Order: sequence, then C-alpha cells, then structure tokens
Amino acid sequence: MILQQLKNIREDNDVRQKTVADYLGVSQNTYSQYENGVISISPEMLVKLADYFGVSVDYLLGRTKEK
Repeated sequence: MILQQLKNIREDNDVRQKTVADYLGVSQNTYSQYENGVISISPEMLVKLADYFGVSVDYLLGRTKEK
C-alpha cells in the first residue's frame, strides 16, 4: 500500500519528514498526514515523490516491487 511504501522508502533513505515536506512545498504536518492516510496524495505529489526518491509511481502505489 502506498502509505507504507512512502514511510519505508523515506526511512530506507534516512530522510526526515521535514526534508521531504520542504521539497514538496508542504508542511511537515501535511506530509505526516500523507504517510498516515489522513489525507489523500494528489497525482502531482505522487510524481514529485517518485522523482525525489528515484522510483516509479507504480512502485509507490505498490503495483510493482521494482523501484
């Protein structure tokens, strides 16, 4: 599931939520809500996250195990 993938990839890369949030142009609280499923992630944010972590959107969505 996307929420777990986001947290796992962020932790695997030793990146803080604040760092990713700054890259996305959102608050750390908003990014935390993405990871916890409180709010949905827009397609545009998915693309930005995939670019940031160097993975495909399909990987973030759990559609493939290949990054």
